Amino acid sequence: MPFHKYPPKIWEALKLKQGIYTRLPKHYLKSLEQKEPTPVHWKPLGIKYRANPNTGLKERVQDVPIPIYYPPESQDGLWGGEGWISGFRYANNDKMSTRLYKTWKTQLFNRELYSEILDHKFTIAVTARTLDLIDAAYGFDFYILQTPKEDLNSKLGMDLKRAMLLRLARKDTELYPNDSSKREKVYNKFKRFEIPEEEAEWVGLSLEEAVEKQRLLEHKEPDPLFKTCVDKLVKELTIQKLSEPHVTEKN
Repeated sequence: MPFHKYPPKIWEALKLKQGIYTRLPKHYLKSLEQKEPTPVHWKPLGIKYRANPNTGLKERVQDVPIPIYYPPESQDGLWGGEGWISGFRYANNDKMSTRLYKTWKTQLFNRELYSEILDHKFTIAVTARTLDLIDAAYGFDFYILQTPKEDLNSKLGMDLKRAMLLRLARKDTELYPNDSSKREKVYNKFKRFEIPEEEAEWVGLSLEEAVEKQRLLEHKEPDPLFKTCVDKLVKELTIQKLSEPHVTEKN
């Protein structure tokens, strides 16, 4: 007999169907849906069967993704989808020798990246692949804005995306305050990424941050007792004054 009513694998999904989680915005709940990231460390064949080149017989293709570990520090940088891969290697490159456990780690570089929208330089740990993706997107801002959440795989990247989208939605005049023409040029350049401010505020928030934000939005400070008494007294005096007969003097 099972110990739990529901299997632990679906606990997170069930949690979103009760309490304050049900009152989170629909666009935020949709962003929590798990999607497969773009393969980085392996190339999927995209087929289930193929002909054996020697026998010509149909055989099944093993299209299995490589398990990748993303350490906590990957959330503080932009690794471009890369992570750590664990496996084994042969000692002295001899297949007859003992296998040794090995972890292949990403090579990181600290680089200064400039954001036109935020008008700020950020020193971020990146990989060579990230730099190639930024070049392919024609700029740091374009890379952050057009790369989906599952491919960024970075809390820092999603925080930067939220800050950029908020500035685009608000048309903040703090951007280039002494050069309005340059400011308008930047806003027009990234106009296709604009979304309503109400949606931009939720982009990239973790589930804990979103719940706290929703709690603060729903929280209402109780009215002080003296204010309630004063309002009641004013209302009673108004009624009393209206109920008194109005006397007019004749000249």
